[in-house]
Amino acid sequence: MNILITGGAGYIGSHVAKQICTYTDHNITILDNCSTGFESTVQKLQELFAGRITFIKADLSDWEMIDEIFRLNRFDAVIHFAASLVVPESVENPLKYYLNNTANTSNLVKICIKQGVNRFVFSSTAAVYGEPELLEDGIREEYETRPINPYGRSKLMSEWVLEDTAKAYKDFRYIALRYFNVAGADIFYENSKLAPRIGQSTKNATHLIKVAAETALGKREKMYIFGDDYPTPDGTCIRDYIHVDDLSNAHISALNYLSTNTNTHTIFNVGYGRGFSVKDVIETMKRVSGVNFAVEIADRRPGDPAILVSNSDKIKETIGWKAQFDDLELICKSALEWEKRL
Repeated sequence: MNILITGGAGYIGSHVAKQICTYTDHNITILDNCSTGFESTVQKLQELFAGRITFIKADLSDWEMIDEIFRLNRFDAVIHFAASLVVPESVENPLKYYLNNTANTSNLVKICIKQGVNRFVFSSTAAVYGEPELLEDGIREEYETRPINPYGRSKLMSEWVLEDTAKAYKDFRYIALRYFNVAGADIFYENSKLAPRIGQSTKNATHLIKVAAETALGKREKMYIFGDDYPTPDGTCIRDYIHVDDLSNAHISALNYLSTNTNTHTIFNVGYGRGFSVKDVIETMKRVSGVNFAVEIADRRPGDPAILVSNSDKIKETIGWKAQFDDLELICKSALEWEKRL
C-alpha cells in the first residue's frame, strides 16, 4: 500500500512510520508543515528505511494543495495525526483548535472521498470522555463523551465527521483510535543497551514523562505538579500511560483490519487499562535516572480531568492488538535515554 501519514514528522506519527516500515512492506508519504514536527526526524527515518519514505512539506490548511497532492500520489490509505494538542492552549485559543483540528480534518476527509481513498485511521484522544468517574474496569468506548476542553471537543467533532461520512459513503471506512497518555521512545537495543533512534523532540514540552526526563538530566532546574488536591489517592492526576511503540502497532492492526473488512467504521480505546498518578511517574523517573530532582506543587491547570484510565478489551478482541511494553519503568527509561541524545 501507499500510505499517507499526516503529521508524520511529529512524535507519534514518526513512530508509526517506523513501525510500519519495520513490520510491513508498505510505502509511506509523510506530510507535515513542521510547526511542531521535525525534518531531522524524517531524515532519520529515510536513512533507516531507504526508498520507503517520501516527505512533502505542506500545511493541511492549504486545501487546494492537499487536493493536488492526493491527485498526484494515489494513496491507498490515510493515517491522520496532524493536529494541535496542548490542552491549556486549547482553552486559551479555542479557534486555533477548531480550525486546525476539526476544519482541516473535515476537508481531508472530503478530499479522500473525492480521490477515492476509502481507508482512514484517525488519531483521536481520551480527552473526548471529559471528566469520567473512576470505573472499576476502566473507560469503555460506549462511555458518554463529555469533553471539558476545546481540544477534546475538536477531536470529538472530527469523530462525528468520520461517522457521518461513513454513513453517507458506503465504501468509506475508518477506525478512530482514542489514545490515552502516550510516552516513551523507540525501543531499539545496541550492544544490549537501550538506544532509541527517534523520540519526543518537542521543545517546551508539557508531557509529564518528558518533563521529568528533562529535569532528571538538568535541562530544567525543577518541575511542577499541577495540583495535589484532586479526588485521587495521593491528590494528583491519574493517567493510563502507553508506550509509543505499542500505540504505533495498534495503527498497523487497524490498517490490516480496514484492508480485510468492508463497511467498517468504529472506535477503539488504546491504553493499558491501569493508571499511575503524577507522583508515581515522578518517583519512577527518579528511580531509573538515579537523580532526586526538585519538584514543586503548583496550581491546577485548566482542563485537566482527575482520572483517565482505559478499558481496551474491544481493540484486543476485535483486531487482535497486543501490548508488548506495558512497563512504566521501561517507558521512563526509554524517554530518558532518548532525552540524553537531544
